[in-house]
Amino acid sequence: MRILGIDPGLRRTGFGVVDAEGSRLRYIASGTIVVPPDLALAQRLKVILDNLREVARETRPDVAALEIVFLNANPSSTLLLGHARGAALCALAESGLDVHEYTALQIKKSTVGTGRAAKEQVQMMVQHLLSLNGTPAPDSADALACAICHAHTGPLQERLSPLAATSRSGKSRIRKGRLLG
Repeated sequence: MRILGIDPGLRRTGFGVVDAEGSRLRYIASGTIVVPPDLALAQRLKVILDNLREVARETRPDVAALEIVFLNANPSSTLLLGHARGAALCALAESGLDVHEYTALQIKKSTVGTGRAAKEQVQMMVQHLLSLNGTPAPDSADALACAICHAHTGPLQERLSPLAATSRSGKSRIRKGRLLG
Protein backbone atom coordinates (compact mmCIF):
# COMPACT_ATOMS: atom_id res chain seq x y z
CA MET A 1 0.00 0.00 0.00
CA ARG A 2 1.39 3.39 -0.97
CA ILE A 3 0.62 6.12 1.57
CA LEU A 4 0.84 9.87 1.07
CA GLY A 5 1.29 11.71 4.37
CA ILE A 6 0.60 15.43 4.64
CA ASP A 7 1.69 17.93 7.28
CA PRO A 8 -0.43 20.96 6.34
CA GLY A 9 0.74 24.52 6.82
CA LEU A 10 0.05 27.85 5.17
CA ARG A 11 3.76 28.73 4.89
CA ARG A 12 5.18 25.23 4.51
CA THR A 13 3.27 22.05 3.73
CA GLY A 14 5.21 18.83 4.09
CA PHE A 15 4.50 15.69 2.12
CA GLY A 16 5.91 12.21 2.36
CA VAL A 17 5.22 9.00 0.48
CA VAL A 18 6.00 5.52 1.77
CA ASP A 19 5.20 2.01 0.64
CA ALA A 20 4.03 -0.33 3.39
CA GLU A 21 4.06 -4.09 2.97
CA GLY A 22 3.25 -5.76 6.25
CA SER A 23 5.66 -4.27 8.76
CA ARG A 24 8.17 -3.23 6.07
CA LEU A 25 8.33 0.43 5.11
CA ARG A 26 10.02 1.83 2.03
CA TYR A 27 10.70 5.50 1.37
CA ILE A 28 9.40 6.79 -1.97
CA ALA A 29 9.50 10.59 -1.85
CA SER A 30 9.16 13.61 0.41
CA GLY A 31 9.43 17.34 0.27
CA THR A 32 8.15 20.67 1.42
CA ILE A 33 5.87 22.99 -0.49
CA VAL A 34 7.07 26.48 0.37
CA VAL A 35 4.32 29.03 -0.14
CA PRO A 36 5.39 32.62 -0.92
CA PRO A 37 4.17 34.75 2.01
CA ASP A 38 3.50 37.80 -0.16
CA LEU A 39 0.65 36.11 -2.05
CA ALA A 40 -2.99 36.71 -1.18
CA LEU A 41 -4.62 33.95 0.88
CA ALA A 42 -6.54 32.49 -2.06
CA GLN A 43 -3.35 32.31 -4.14
CA ARG A 44 -1.44 30.70 -1.28
CA LEU A 45 -4.11 28.02 -0.99
CA LYS A 46 -3.95 27.46 -4.75
CA VAL A 47 -0.19 26.85 -4.49
CA ILE A 48 -0.85 24.13 -1.90
CA LEU A 49 -3.71 22.64 -3.91
CA ASP A 50 -1.80 22.58 -7.21
CA ASN A 51 1.39 21.17 -5.71
CA LEU A 52 -0.37 18.41 -3.78
CA ARG A 53 -2.32 17.48 -6.91
CA GLU A 54 1.00 17.12 -8.70
CA VAL A 55 2.52 15.05 -5.88
CA ALA A 56 -0.49 12.70 -5.93
CA ARG A 57 -0.35 12.44 -9.72
CA GLU A 58 3.37 11.65 -9.76
CA THR A 59 3.54 9.27 -6.79
CA ARG A 60 0.18 7.52 -7.31
CA PRO A 61 -0.66 6.76 -3.66
CA ASP A 62 -3.40 4.33 -2.64
CA VAL A 63 -4.43 6.31 0.42
CA ALA A 64 -3.60 9.56 2.23
CA ALA A 65 -3.01 10.45 5.86
CA LEU A 66 -3.38 13.96 7.22
CA GLU A 67 -2.70 15.55 10.57
CA ILE A 68 -5.74 16.87 12.43
CA VAL A 69 -5.51 20.50 13.49
CA PHE A 70 -6.23 21.47 17.07
CA LEU A 71 -6.92 24.89 18.49
CA ASN A 72 -3.70 26.79 19.09
CA ALA A 73 -3.17 29.67 21.48
CA ASN A 74 -3.85 32.05 18.59
CA PRO A 75 -7.31 31.41 17.07
CA SER A 76 -6.51 33.28 13.84
CA SER A 77 -3.46 31.04 13.28
CA THR A 78 -5.67 28.00 13.78
CA LEU A 79 -8.16 29.34 11.25
CA LEU A 80 -5.41 29.97 8.68
CA LEU A 81 -4.01 26.49 9.27
CA GLY A 82 -7.52 25.16 8.71
CA HIS A 83 -7.56 26.84 5.31
CA ALA A 84 -4.30 25.11 4.36
CA ARG A 85 -5.70 21.83 5.59
CA GLY A 86 -8.81 22.40 3.49
CA ALA A 87 -6.71 22.96 0.38
CA ALA A 88 -4.87 19.71 1.12
CA LEU A 89 -8.14 17.83 1.64
CA CYS A 90 -9.49 19.16 -1.66
CA ALA A 91 -6.36 18.05 -3.53
CA LEU A 92 -6.55 14.58 -1.98
CA ALA A 93 -10.28 14.21 -2.61
CA GLU A 94 -9.86 15.43 -6.18
CA SER A 95 -7.19 12.75 -6.62
CA GLY A 96 -9.70 10.12 -5.55
CA LEU A 97 -7.88 9.20 -2.34
CA ASP A 98 -9.40 8.00 0.89
CA VAL A 99 -8.12 10.31 3.61
CA HIS A 100 -7.37 9.13 7.14
CA GLU A 101 -6.80 11.69 9.85
CA TYR A 102 -4.57 11.45 12.90
CA THR A 103 -3.76 13.73 15.80
CA ALA A 104 -0.19 14.87 16.39
CA LEU A 105 -0.23 12.75 19.54
CA GLN A 106 -1.21 9.62 17.58
CA ILE A 107 1.43 10.30 14.93
CA LYS A 108 4.22 10.81 17.46
CA LYS A 109 3.20 7.82 19.56
CA SER A 110 3.04 5.56 16.51
CA THR A 111 6.37 6.75 15.15
CA VAL A 112 8.48 7.52 18.21
CA GLY A 113 6.67 5.66 20.98
CA THR A 114 5.65 8.72 22.96
CA GLY A 115 3.06 11.33 22.12
CA ARG A 116 5.18 14.11 23.60
CA ALA A 117 8.17 13.59 21.30
CA ALA A 118 10.16 16.61 20.13
CA LYS A 119 10.47 17.40 16.42
CA GLU A 120 14.09 16.22 16.47
CA GLN A 121 13.02 12.85 17.87
CA VAL A 122 10.44 12.48 15.10
CA GLN A 123 13.07 13.33 12.50
CA MET A 124 15.51 10.78 13.92
CA MET A 125 12.92 7.99 14.10
CA VAL A 126 11.68 8.67 10.58
CA GLN A 127 15.28 8.52 9.38
CA HIS A 128 15.77 5.23 11.22
CA LEU A 129 12.46 3.59 10.23
CA LEU A 130 12.90 4.45 6.55
CA SER A 131 16.68 3.84 6.49
CA LEU A 132 17.35 7.32 5.12
CA ASN A 133 20.92 8.52 4.61
CA GLY A 134 20.21 11.93 6.10
CA THR A 135 17.80 13.58 8.47
CA PRO A 136 14.65 14.73 6.68
CA ALA A 137 13.56 18.37 6.95
CA PRO A 138 11.07 18.97 9.79
CA ASP A 139 7.96 19.37 7.60
CA SER A 140 8.88 16.38 5.44
CA ALA A 141 9.62 14.31 8.55
CA ASP A 142 6.22 15.16 10.03
CA ALA A 143 4.49 14.17 6.79
CA LEU A 144 6.46 10.92 6.59
CA ALA A 145 5.60 10.26 10.24
CA CYS A 146 1.93 10.73 9.37
CA ALA A 147 2.26 8.15 6.59
CA ILE A 148 4.11 5.80 8.95
CA CYS A 149 1.34 6.24 11.52
CA HIS A 150 -1.21 5.12 8.96
CA ALA A 151 0.99 2.19 7.95
CA HIS A 152 1.08 1.11 11.61
CA THR A 153 -2.57 1.72 12.49
CA GLY A 154 -4.53 1.67 9.22
CA PRO A 155 -4.62 -2.12 8.78
CA LEU A 156 -5.84 -2.55 12.36
CA GLN A 157 -8.59 0.01 11.82
CA GLU A 158 -9.68 -1.84 8.68
CA ARG A 159 -9.84 -5.14 10.57
CA LEU A 160 -11.80 -3.58 13.42
CA SER A 161 -14.28 -1.65 11.28
CA PRO A 162 -16.60 -4.65 10.71
CA LEU A 163 -16.75 -5.07 14.49
CA ALA A 164 -18.05 -1.53 14.79
CA ALA A 165 -21.09 -2.47 12.74
CA THR A 166 -24.25 -2.87 14.68
CA SER A 167 -25.30 -6.28 15.87
CA ARG A 168 -28.73 -7.81 15.26
CA SER A 169 -30.07 -6.08 18.35
CA GLY A 170 -29.10 -2.74 16.84
CA LYS A 171 -26.56 -1.96 19.56
CA SER A 172 -23.05 -0.95 18.66
CA ARG A 173 -20.47 -3.65 19.26
CA ILE A 174 -17.78 -1.09 20.06
CA ARG A 175 -18.47 1.59 22.62
CA LYS A 176 -15.96 4.08 24.01
CA GLY A 177 -13.14 2.11 22.43
CA ARG A 178 -14.17 -1.20 23.99
CA LEU A 179 -15.44 -4.26 22.21
CA LEU A 180 -18.76 -5.43 23.58
CA GLY A 181 -19.88 -9.07 23.74
